[in-house]
Order: sequence, then C-alpha cells, then structure tokens
Amino acid sequence: MELLKKLCEAFGPSGCEEEISAVIKEEMRPFADEIYSDSMGNLICHKKGSGKKIMYAAHMDEIGLMVTFIEETGYLRCAQIGYLPPHYSINRFVKFENGTVGVVAYEKEHEANLRQEKVFIDIGAKSKEEAEKKVSVGDCCCVMSHFAIMGDKVASKTLDNRVSCYALIRAAKEMKSDNDIYYVFTTQEEVGLRGAGPAAFKIEPDIAICIDVTMNGDTPECGKNSLKLGGGTAIKVMDHSVITGLEVRNKLISLAKENDISYQMEVITGGGTDAGAIHTVKGGVLTGAVSIPMRYIHSATETADISDIENTVKLIKAFGEATH
Repeated sequence: MELLKKLCEAFGPSGCEEEISAVIKEEMRPFADEIYSDSMGNLICHKKGSGKKIMYAAHMDEIGLMVTFIEETGYLRCAQIGYLPPHYSINRFVKFENGTVGVVAYEKEHEANLRQEKVFIDIGAKSKEEAEKKVSVGDCCCVMSHFAIMGDKVASKTLDNRVSCYALIRAAKEMKSDNDIYYVFTTQEEVGLRGAGPAAFKIEPDIAICIDVTMNGDTPECGKNSLKLGGGTAIKVMDHSVITGLEVRNKLISLAKENDISYQMEVITGGGTDAGAIHTVKGGVLTGAVSIPMRYIHSATETADISDIENTVKLIKAFGEATH
C-alpha cells in the first residue's frame, strides 16, 4: 500500500498533473521501452510488441478548487475543478502546488442553502497584497486528507483515480505479453474526459481498456445498484458515457472465470469514464472497462476494498497476456 499512498498524496488537479505524472513516470520507467507526454499532458508508456495494439487508460487527475478572485481582506474565492460538492470541502485543509495551505470555509447563515459562490478559502492572509504573495488567480489546490487502512478497506482522498493508476502500474510490472501495449495515464478526465480522446486518436489502438472507479450500491439509503465492496472487480456494461463493446466485455468475463478472479457486472446510469471518449475516436475503437467499486466518491474519504483492487490488477494483466 506504500505505492498507493504515494500516488494518492501527489498533487494533481485537472490541468495541473505535472507532479503526479512525474511520480508515475518514475515507477513505470523500468517497464516501458519509451515514455513521453503529449500536448494534453497525458503520460504515455509504450511497451513495444508484435501483437495487438492495446491501450490501457487510467486518469491521473483529481478534483480540486481554483482561485477565481482575491478579496481585499485576503480571502480567496474559488471554483470547482470537476465535481467537488461544497459540503465535501467545507472545514477541510487544502494545499496549493507551492505548498501554501488554506482552510475552506463559509459563513454560517448560508448553511441551509450552501452554494459554491458562498465558499471561500482562508490562507491566513490579512490583506489582498499579502495573499497575492502566496497565490494568484488561476492557482489550483486540492483537499488534504489522511491515508488509512481500515481492516480490508483503504480510505483516502484521490482514490478516484489513483487507485486505478496503482492497478495499472502493478499490472505493467507483472505482465508478460508480446502485444504492443500503451499504458496511458490521462489528464483532465474530471472536467470532461478531455485527455483520453486525443491520446487514442494518436495511438489508434486495436483494443482499449479503461480502468476507473465506480459507484457502490451497498450502503444504507444509497442509490441502489448491484455493486458492493468486496464483491470483486467490476466489468462495465454501461454508464452515462459508454456501452462497452460486447466482444471485449465477454473476453473479460471469460478471463475472470478461467483465472478464478472475483468479478461483478457494472450497470449504472450516471457517471462516465475515459472509455466514453476513447470508443468514438476515428472509426471507433473496441473498448472495454474495468472498475473498482468505491464508497464516498469525490470526497476526502473515498473508500475501496483491497481485494477488489487486487482482482482488478489480475484481470487487466490477464487480458494483456491472453489477447492475440
């Protein structure tokens, strides 16, 4: 779990992925023949081979906040980067890329109808001039959180989607395949699946597999679906952005059965992943997706089951080794 902790704690809101990209690049260096970043900032790790061209995609960006205005009193107004509901960030510490720390707050009279425009960040500045010595309009910050192991569960900020980056790094380290494999750690997924499409357009894969997290259905009063933590890796059928290719979906199911990998089927009507951007590129890409069920998505305490993570590693590894 030390690698996962390292990934979760790295800075990387959408559009500011340089730090997390550098961390992943160092981990992937021994397992790729070439590593480069494209114009969108996607980190592309290419393991050359003579077989099928397979693109694995896991987004490395996280949700966060961006400074939109600095008050004369030194408080910062901010906008969401991705979907970060105001109540999830209130009274939390946030950190800017330069190390500046702040507290997200609001005036109590707005509690009953809390909206983003009523939220502010306190960085301890007494004036606008003092604040501007630490941050500028356009600077990004992310919520700070503990990384915790809770029995067979792990909880942290940014498990969406650093847990999938972790799974993909693990699979790359263990995979033995003659296929031409591109491990792509994408940017700006949280603000509209923006990085994955251009990467797929350039790579032109025969098959793409997206790895991301998905909504649980096993807590009281939640929106019901069939997914539960500890039930296995989730093979996606549908979300709001994609209906996965039947051929690749059936391949994932058969591999799970053959390798005794616990799995469950994912059918949700909301949300979306990089698969939604990849499958329509050029003439279309045969695309599948594997998801890790998660509780409390887009909060500072996202929670996943360690066995689901391990089963995800096994399945994406098996797919790369079995596809011809």
